[in-house]
Amino acid sequence: MNCIVIVCDTLRYDHCGPYHHGRPLNQVVSKEQPDWVVPTPNMDRLASRGTVFDQAWCGSTPCMPARRDIYIGRHEFLERGWGPLEDDDLDLPRQISGAPNVSLTWQLSQGRPVSYLVTDHFHLWEQGAGNYHMGYSGFEFVRGHEADAWKTDPVPFPCPDDIHHKAERHFRNVHLTRRSESDQFCAQVFTKAAEWLEANKNHSNFYLHIDCFDPHEPWDPPEELVKLFDPRGYDVGKWSSMVPYDKWDRHYTPEELLHVQARYAAQVVLTDKWLGKLLDKMDELRLWDDTMIIFTSDHGTYNGDHGRIGKLQTHQHDACGHIPFIIAHPQYGHGERRSQLVQLVDIYPTVLSAVGRPCPPDRHGVDLLPVLQDAEAKTREYAVCGMFGKSVTITDGDWILHQSPVDSNKPLNWYGHSTARFIPYDLGPYRDGKRETDCESWPEPTWLSFKKADPGERINLAGDMPEKLEEMQQALRRKLEELKAPEEQAVRLGLS
Repeated sequence: MNCIVIVCDTLRYDHCGPYHHGRPLNQVVSKEQPDWVVPTPNMDRLASRGTVFDQAWCGSTPCMPARRDIYIGRHEFLERGWGPLEDDDLDLPRQISGAPNVSLTWQLSQGRPVSYLVTDHFHLWEQGAGNYHMGYSGFEFVRGHEADAWKTDPVPFPCPDDIHHKAERHFRNVHLTRRSESDQFCAQVFTKAAEWLEANKNHSNFYLHIDCFDPHEPWDPPEELVKLFDPRGYDVGKWSSMVPYDKWDRHYTPEELLHVQARYAAQVVLTDKWLGKLLDKMDELRLWDDTMIIFTSDHGTYNGDHGRIGKLQTHQHDACGHIPFIIAHPQYGHGERRSQLVQLVDIYPTVLSAVGRPCPPDRHGVDLLPVLQDAEAKTREYAVCGMFGKSVTITDGDWILHQSPVDSNKPLNWYGHSTARFIPYDLGPYRDGKRETDCESWPEPTWLSFKKADPGERINLAGDMPEKLEEMQQALRRKLEELKAPEEQAVRLGLS
């Protein structure tokens, strides 16, 4: 079977039609969202052909840790933070296509499926993470998004952000290359992916990985889409395409926050529109009969929820940790939904199963093909997610615990030879497979919510329900043991 994985960065599930069902955002999960309905007809179209997972949770955050979860089928955040693939990582494209830097003819002669990456995600090339493309049979990199150091022409150009911010690169690139909506980055990604399908449709088996940076910031969608949510469009005085990862009222008035929310919603609509380009090609080439598509995101983002905007700064509450996850299989689960807990690490064994390749041992993921066939099939009792050195989240779908570390946030080790570059940590020298880490304290209190009654996690029950808190903490301790997490994680989290 062919397999396509689509990862859209920073896509909130409540902005996706298969999850909001046409309801205004403030009636889906978060009352802090506006009363807009965000149209995503192509996500709806994909869901009608597939299975929608209602309890999907990210795993490691943010961007590149989530991708390492996908690429190696193991939770990165329990062992290290943002970094590259390492020498002993059994990354997914190499498990599919075999050794890199050989001829495609040789790969095919060995019965290996061809694998291909289409992306505009600059972090895959950036220092401190830039080797995620190396295992594929081939790849296409759409240049220019966010901090991509591409164009250097000394020309004046409009830049809504501080010119000393990395987003200055984005707007220089855009000024020199964007002439129409088809030059938008998500448009280029899905167009090039569709072109690859056209040119490669005769492969007997293939794996296509589409990593679309939208709707991640910078948020600069076409003005007519912004006007769907804010009639002023960009006529709002000074605006910024990036947001501070902080409490929003330190930076915005309520009216300014509303405009930020409008630009994000417009970026989602734009991404969905060009997703349709790929789905049209699937229709044209009649690939649905032998191709499975997995559609998801690495994480969400705060957009007024919990008084926050952006990512990283607090627990992996619903707005960040709960993600869209849809699988369209040629035979199973069409138009159905599943309530089992699934995570990004499940992509690894599921893709290998679909393309007929063996899955290495010691993976944290679960093959989801049996769940597509049988609505009662099991996945896991608890899902976990978090960011290295911060709190750790565990949920059974009904209850969710965000366990904060002890005041010292020690002991903590960074496992692997890579160093922390993009998100800095104070790391010691590399010895015995690890680096001692002096991680800053975590200011957020441990948080417990009952999601059935409080899906937006607005009420912290940790102080009112000590028995349930203890139950979830013990479940987290057992889960860490099951995942073979470093022993000091339980100590750092006060669970020992």
